[in-house]
Amino acid sequence: MSDDLAPLASLSLTHVHYDPTDPLSYLCAWLALVPQGLCVVYATLIWSTREAEVALLFAGQLACEALNFALKRLIKEERPRRMNGRGYGMPSSHAQFVAYFAVSIALFLLFRHQPPHPRVRRRNHTPMGLPERAAWSALGLAAAAAVAWSRVYLNYHTEKQVFVGAAAGTVSAVGWFLVTTVVRRSGWLAWALENPVARFLRVRDLVVEEDLCQAGWEKWDDKMTALKAKDKKKR
Repeated sequence: MSDDLAPLASLSLTHVHYDPTDPLSYLCAWLALVPQGLCVVYATLIWSTREAEVALLFAGQLACEALNFALKRLIKEERPRRMNGRGYGMPSSHAQFVAYFAVSIALFLLFRHQPPHPRVRRRNHTPMGLPERAAWSALGLAAAAAVAWSRVYLNYHTEKQVFVGAAAGTVSAVGWFLVTTVVRRSGWLAWALENPVARFLRVRDLVVEEDLCQAGWEKWDDKMTALKAKDKKKR
């Protein structure tokens, strides 16, 4: 075998540079993979739940990524001098991605999600009250802030690039929330859900009023209750 081997290349989608002697740098390397993980979450939820709200959220996420692509090539600002990445750095795509996701989830939980009152228990399930939804929203925003900060710590972006990315993601989330609100109130979403293709794919819009797992849980609870009643009769 020849000794003149071609140098290996790394897959930029998942390859992250970090300092192996610094535990915090190692943690930041994992935080850098959050957007890829969220894409898997999107795909899984869309396929498994067929919820219109999840699909709309993902559509806005794709639009947010397209905006980031355009802004980087319009601004053309380089990354930090001692950088650990390629391409333009303004605005940070990681910061924009997670800011859009976290703000969108917070807007949904605080303003769109309308579950039954927490005192109303349905099949051993207590809907989330406003304090719990606010806590989850705060947790999501804190996680997004950690991902954005990790980009500066790993020297992929400057503070300004991360701030602008987070601002662009926030504006995108608020703007898309308003657009989808109009789509809902105008009846366009209800019309789209009655489309033969949507019905064939079993697209539904339940998550606004109930948790993702609740409908399936009720069917399971009915089945188990029926089985227990059947066993009771046999005895």
